[in-house]
Amino acid sequence: MATNETMMQYFEWYLPNDGLWWKRCAAKADNLKNLGITSVWLPPAYKGTSQEDVGYGVYDMYDLGEFDQKGTVRTKYGTKDEYLDAIRSFHDNGIKVFADIVLNHRMGGDETEKTTAVTDDPENRLEQVGGVQEVKVWSKFTFPGRKGKYSSFTWNHTHFSGTDWDEKSQSGDLIYRFTGKKWDPDTDPEKGNFDYLMGMNVDMDNPEVVKETKKWLMWYLQTTGIDGLRLDAVKHISFPFYKDLLSYARKESGLVLPAVGEYWSGDIGRLLYYLDSVDNEMSLFDVALHYNFYNASVTGGEYPMNAIFDNSLVKERPDHAVTFVDNHDTQYGQSLQSFIEDWFKPLAYALILLREEGLPCIFYSDYYGNPVQNRPLVPNLGKLIKTRHEYAYGEQRDYLEDQNVIGWTRSGDAEHPDSGLAVVMSNAEGGSIRMEMGKEYAGEEFYDAIGNCPEPVTVDEDGFGEFRTEGGNVAVWLRKHAFENLIVNE
Repeated sequence: MATNETMMQYFEWYLPNDGLWWKRCAAKADNLKNLGITSVWLPPAYKGTSQEDVGYGVYDMYDLGEFDQKGTVRTKYGTKDEYLDAIRSFHDNGIKVFADIVLNHRMGGDETEKTTAVTDDPENRLEQVGGVQEVKVWSKFTFPGRKGKYSSFTWNHTHFSGTDWDEKSQSGDLIYRFTGKKWDPDTDPEKGNFDYLMGMNVDMDNPEVVKETKKWLMWYLQTTGIDGLRLDAVKHISFPFYKDLLSYARKESGLVLPAVGEYWSGDIGRLLYYLDSVDNEMSLFDVALHYNFYNASVTGGEYPMNAIFDNSLVKERPDHAVTFVDNHDTQYGQSLQSFIEDWFKPLAYALILLREEGLPCIFYSDYYGNPVQNRPLVPNLGKLIKTRHEYAYGEQRDYLEDQNVIGWTRSGDAEHPDSGLAVVMSNAEGGSIRMEMGKEYAGEEFYDAIGNCPEPVTVDEDGFGEFRTEGGNVAVWLRKHAFENLIVNE
């Protein structure tokens, strides 16, 4: 039986550094299956600059918590064996695993090298502000703890195009572009050119780098058995690079290998341009929709809810949109902080979970809460996920005309018993919309699964019902039998 795909980002920035995360993942796989989660995005599994590293300060991508490097064998999340056990547990429960792939940069080099570089303005990388000078950079990655196991490749300054730290002068105010290197022009135009992001910037034009990256990816796929890729920071990497890498990996592995890229921009034009550049070989996170949600959450009733999907990827290219509300980068204190206000989160999740377009991605902290930052879980999020899994099927009829009160219905289908629903939400005063369910529902009662509207709605003989919501909230109307059987076991 076909079912709605639903992803969960199964981590957040502030997890404890106790090495137990992979074990927790394995223990929760059964719960996620019963909830209706069909895939999980796990954090970067390889060794970072320290045991506390969340995974984006990449040191050795062949070390999945196996070697004594950077003062630790395990990563923040656990050991290699525990990681592989977690993947098997998800697979045993029919859940696909997306691995977080970070190829843009390396950090925590083992030795320094002397080379020459020019300096570029950090705010306009197309503007050179200093001539050729000798620099001392952390560009040698020899991986002494691994001792050549899995790969004998070691990195030196020729494999990178630049960095932001000169050990010789103890300076990190400028960006050092190595002599003979250029920033790749096929990257995001922010800051003039956004090839450089952080650390030692990997030179994707170097044939040795490309060869080693392909070798590593094939090793990773064979070693872990993961199903898909979450590609970090794609706007900072040569646009043709991932098109070629994905094509190669799919051909060599024989896997479908779905991929979703993180292109952090609220500009829908840039997202569409990137998808065109890679021939739609991947999906992208719908950052533009995230910012619509954020703006709606901070402006309240002033935001035009009938424009909530304007200039979003899910509207322009739904088959390549992974929709989300928040993630580890938008959390408070993080570089892309834009955390959706609590009151709006149930509305935002209904907008990504209960409609037919896009692949929704649930944020771990929204489902479980975040005690470190004293953030609550999103109320009724489990019900919304379960409702998507069991009842959000059939033809979609939209009622998105009003400035504040919008809604839609799903007509249900024969494959999913008791499916079909109506959704109404408001960012201002409460209200109602007369919406069509279909004449086959005439006389049937619908109940609000969220619980804010206690009185049922009866569908009239023409197949319409007057579905309502409380102010600043969402109501999800289900058929009586579906409402009675909507049980979420956390």
